[in-house]
Amino acid sequence: MNFLAHAYLAHPSEPLIIGNFIGDFVKGKQVHWYDRDISEGILMHRRIDDFTDNHPIFKQSKSRIRNTYKHYSGVIIDLFYDHFLARNWNDYSDIPLQRFTLSIYDIILEKEEIIPEKARYMLPFMVQSNWLLNYATVEGIDRSLTGLSRRTSFRSGMEHASKDLVRHYEALEDDFRAFFPEIIDFTANTSY
Repeated sequence: MNFLAHAYLAHPSEPLIIGNFIGDFVKGKQVHWYDRDISEGILMHRRIDDFTDNHPIFKQSKSRIRNTYKHYSGVIIDLFYDHFLARNWNDYSDIPLQRFTLSIYDIILEKEEIIPEKARYMLPFMVQSNWLLNYATVEGIDRSLTGLSRRTSFRSGMEHASKDLVRHYEALEDDFRAFFPEIIDFTANTSY
């Protein structure tokens, strides 16, 4: 799961949204540097990632692209799943996607002073280009993957992954539609 799915699963709790947003930027015991509610959001983020990474449907999605992208396949599928969530947003929410994404940025920007430096650096680009809304298009996913590929330590090839999204579109969307109700159920029935 990537930024949009984490925000969706944490909504409407503002501390959980913030914790989910910074989850990848807070390492180990740094979780205890934050207020209890935000720490719960960070722990929620970690549990969501663990559930997702170990789920057979997510593994099936990764297997569709693993030969090309190796250990980056999970990151790519996370973005692909955000694409399918954005693309099918009305199936999961009564709040229009545009309004939801703007409210998420407002929540995060209100607490910008506690956002880790790497996330704070990325945040203006995310808001200005409205990544969360643009995940709904293949072009938006392509821009995100190209940006990610520039930040990887090794040659990842992620800048070409949107072609694989198109190539495996129907199968990946079926995977997402089977998986997403399970992650919704998991988060609704898990304490952090």
